[in-house]
Amino acid sequence: MPTTTPDLFPANPARLRLLTFPREHGAWGILFVPLITGAAIGYHSPSSIISLLLLAVAALALFCLRTPLESWMSASAVHPQTAAERRAVLVSIATSASLAAAALVLVIWLQRAWDLLLLGAAVGAAFLVQAALKKLGRETRMRAQLAGSLGLTSTAAAAYYVAAGRLDSTAFALWGVNWLFAANQIHFVQLRIHSAHLTSPAKKLARSRAFLFGELLSVVLLGVIWRLGYLPGLAILAFAPILLRGAVWPLSARTEPLQVRRLGLSELAHAIAFGVLLILSYRLSGI
Repeated sequence: MPTTTPDLFPANPARLRLLTFPREHGAWGILFVPLITGAAIGYHSPSSIISLLLLAVAALALFCLRTPLESWMSASAVHPQTAAERRAVLVSIATSASLAAAALVLVIWLQRAWDLLLLGAAVGAAFLVQAALKKLGRETRMRAQLAGSLGLTSTAAAAYYVAAGRLDSTAFALWGVNWLFAANQIHFVQLRIHSAHLTSPAKKLARSRAFLFGELLSVVLLGVIWRLGYLPGLAILAFAPILLRGAVWPLSARTEPLQVRRLGLSELAHAIAFGVLLILSYRLSGI
């Protein structure tokens, strides 16, 4: 009786999704909220709309490229094991890379936005750091997410650059504040997951020390950026909801089980509120 190999069987659709499609639901918000804020704050002419749409396509394609690339590099928990899976991953890499390259070339040609190449290099470096940290194991998971979010939030600077036609201090300030917001969310979600078994405020507070220090550091950095004139004072209010929820949670005596889906929806609502408030702060201040 002839022997069979796994390659003779059709690929498992569930595994193919894990190999080729982004799994981090929160990362979608970290990608698109900065892009929308950068575009809205920098927007001044309808002539930039097509370029902004192309930039959104490029950002989405690059975002979708990361998962199959990590799978191919064995930098994720799931990597291709059969010829069919390897083909699917390679097709996904080629498709996403081609779409991203075509969209970026068009944006650069339409807007003469050559500095997007510099931002692209920074994003590539962030991806490599994230992949290296992931390979070190679960202990470096949050640091890998923080590195990855640095690349994702670069869409704020890119969108502002394409919309406003300049890569200036405001573009980098938008990148910085969006990353601070994303870092807070990542840290808070990890804190909630690893503190799900804690019931007393004292234990929650003890576990939250590093997170609360991060919140304090964020306030200081925001104050410095504001004093340097790169951030309107009203923009600091955009951080108020998440800073408040982060400060209140450790003191809460509520002991209900952690609902990850509910937590994700709550953080998505915070991200949307942050984006709206940030846009309004810039528009009202005239920066």
